[in-house]
Amino acid sequence: MTASATAPEPGTGPSAALRCAVLDDYQGVALDLADWSALADAGAGAVDVRALRTPLRSEDEVVEAIGDCEIVVAMRERTPFPASLLARLPRLRLLVTSGMRNASIDLAAAARHGVTVCGTASNSEPPVELTWALLLGLARNVVTESTAMRTGGPWQSTVGADLHGRTLGLVGLGRIGSRVARVGLAFGMDVVAWSPNLTARRAAEVGVRAAASKEELLEGSDFVSVHLVLSDRTRGLLGAPELRRMRPTAYLVNTSRAGLVDQAALLRALDENWIAGAGLDVYEQEPLPADAALRTLPNVLALPHLGYVTRRNYEGYFREAVADIAAYLAGEPVRQLL
Repeated sequence: MTASATAPEPGTGPSAALRCAVLDDYQGVALDLADWSALADAGAGAVDVRALRTPLRSEDEVVEAIGDCEIVVAMRERTPFPASLLARLPRLRLLVTSGMRNASIDLAAAARHGVTVCGTASNSEPPVELTWALLLGLARNVVTESTAMRTGGPWQSTVGADLHGRTLGLVGLGRIGSRVARVGLAFGMDVVAWSPNLTARRAAEVGVRAAASKEELLEGSDFVSVHLVLSDRTRGLLGAPELRRMRPTAYLVNTSRAGLVDQAALLRALDENWIAGAGLDVYEQEPLPADAALRTLPNVLALPHLGYVTRRNYEGYFREAVADIAAYLAGEPVRQLL
């Protein structure tokens, strides 16, 4: 796709023909969900936009694929941009990420290399909905029973877990966690929450109880769902000691970040049945290797990081990416992360 444009003032953006790569367009929809031809009115020569559908698994692959690009649109944290990679992309001038937070981009390094980083809006409802898809799928053994229906298996082979009257423990009660809490309340669950900075007043505002400690929440919950931002402080927050505190009939759901849970401890907990099972949408390595144990453990309901993958979110991402590019080319960047 090509869009004509005129050059911006010196120092405000690229001055030659521009190349733009849209990364990790797994579904092949990026160029259909926004009007990229709108860049024809943005100024600066010609903008050639190409979408890449397959993951780039190394820095060498990234450099080979987009080393000629002045503009790159990244989908969430699928392709990291550490300092080492940014140093190998001397042509790069504008990096647009979906969402207004991307821990896989070294913003300080981007600034040193003269790369402007901009973001887009992102909706919190999709990961909330997927959290409940996983939780309900686990509770009612949806995959097992559906597979049996499709393959001529037994007519009813499992007994589901109830939600009504059970305890939902939320590790994190922010924008997403509070929405998950309200759905749990609608199901008639007793909802309790904990995070390092959660107060009883904040919990009461959402209509839930604040646990006195992380340990209390884990020991008393039938379902535990994780909704925290990954940081040095929260990495490995749930390790072997914490997982052992959970009930053997309890389920863990993680649609936030894999690093919040010690993955080796989680594998052992699932393999040795410390807990009943887990619903997972996030992994330390993505795409998850074909031989990964999490793909085959019978007590795991795993999805390929679909939390934010909805049409409304994607339309917002790509439409605002186009707007970010147009604004940058006009010399007036918007939604900057720096």
